[in-house]
Amino acid sequence: MGIKAVKEAWGLENETPEEFASQVYGVKFRFQSGSPGYVGDLYIVQADTLSGDPPWVFTRRNGVICLEQ
Repeated sequence: MGIKAVKEAWGLENETPEEFASQVYGVKFRFQSGSPGYVGDLYIVQADTLSGDPPWVFTRRNGVICLEQ
């Protein structure tokens, strides 16, 4: 919830993580790519409506969760 793009996309202001969780579906994977690349936590977040927009994908880099684009 500390990611500016997430706050803007979901119109968040002072919502708690529990309130945000009621608006999305999310999953966390321990990911390892098949070739040299990313190894670590992979998060996928989908809004609670199927609008045709792709899910959001996040990774953890140097201890910080980052939006992958």
